[in-house]
Amino acid sequence: QVQLVESGGDSVQAGGSLRLSCSVSGATYTPFSSPWCIAWFRQAPGKEREGVAAIDSEDYTSYADSVAGRFTVSQNNAKNIVYLQMNSLKPEDTAMYYCAAEFPPPSRRRGVRLRPYEYNSWGQGTQVTVSS
Repeated sequence: QVQLVESGGDSVQAGGSLRLSCSVSGATYTPFSSPWCIAWFRQAPGKEREGVAAIDSEDYTSYADSVAGRFTVSQNNAKNIVYLQMNSLKPEDTAMYYCAAEFPPPSRRRGVRLRPYEYNSWGQGTQVTVSS
């Protein structure tokens, strides 16, 4: 079983930046030892969970159109951490942000990796609030 813990959420002004972290661990399994994909999702009150960005073990990345050019997903293999750097934040980015993992990774076909049902392991989330 894989455990994921998000951190870095905060309240910021519009135009500001935040960096979220997703720490990945497993009791008897080293997640980063075989092909994997980790994605970031977000969910605002009353809205469906939506995919934001994803990265795989070969550094292949995927982004939602709403965040492309503003958000960057990256990994630190040595520390088993995946980051989400969020710049030029907008009030509409306000949501609970979750990371999710899947081994092996889902298809690279456009949009697949940003679908919540492709992932079986989820963290508890970290809140991001952007004020205008």
